[in-house]
Amino acid sequence: MPPHFLTETRILRDGARPVAGVDEVGRGPLAGPVAAAAVILDPRRLPEGIDDSKALSAKAREAAFERIAASALAIGVAFASVEEIDRLNIRRATLLAMGRAVGALHVTPNYVLVDGRDLPKLACPGEAIVKGDALSLSIAAASIVAKVARDRQMRRLAALYPHYGFETNAGYGTAEHLAALRIHGPTPFHRMSFAPLREPRLGGAGVS
Repeated sequence: MPPHFLTETRILRDGARPVAGVDEVGRGPLAGPVAAAAVILDPRRLPEGIDDSKALSAKAREAAFERIAASALAIGVAFASVEEIDRLNIRRATLLAMGRAVGALHVTPNYVLVDGRDLPKLACPGEAIVKGDALSLSIAAASIVAKVARDRQMRRLAALYPHYGFETNAGYGTAEHLAALRIHGPTPFHRMSFAPLREPRLGGAGVS
């Protein structure tokens, strides 16, 4: 069953409007930032074909992204850098990116739905929904926006560092990526706090 707008409808009927959905992408990769998006959908113009970003192909995500951008009331995108991930840890960096994404909205939400178990610091009420990207249309839309935004950034990094396959692996620890690390060492965009980058044989001196 695809994500629905029932939770948002209940909240809107209770008088809290507008409602934003928030999700993140990129907790697990060995390289690149973690990305977050906040989306306020227009209840009168809900986009079609929206699902958890992990359930969509890259082509379908790009098409869904365009439909979301054309119909949403507001979209905010933000990142937490590799430096912040290594300094804070991935959980805290993810919450930081989520809070930034909500702050990037040009429309202030009165309620926020967040995928997962934790809420970032918010200026309004909110709730965390486990597997929310499969349940809430607003969170699913945010997951698509965050995924597309991060994948585009990883493709830009791939142009700077072509050995690692960032354009296809998005920084995840694929066999190709690990092999490149053994040969070339890490880039400035690798998360040195993550295993296996803590291992001396992969950490190396790095490339500039």
